[in-house]
Amino acid sequence: MFKNKNDGKNNLCGENIRKLRLSYPTKLSQRGLADKMQLAGIDVDKNAIQRIECGKRFVTDIELKAFAVIFDVSLDALV
Repeated sequence: MFKNKNDGKNNLCGENIRKLRLSYPTKLSQRGLADKMQLAGIDVDKNAIQRIECGKRFVTDIELKAFAVIFDVSLDALV
């Protein structure tokens, strides 16, 4: 089976997404971020956000773009 060489994590952006979520002006919860993603047309729930932040879930390019729009950062800032 394929093993990731990124300390066993399945994404590079999870930690940055967590930091951005916690520094969001209105103290955004994982549920709140999932709600914002759904408003952007991306079907994720609180559990998916939790798995993304801890590196257990891959992040698609479409999801990455939505995170960048929500947090008003560049794609580079997420990775």
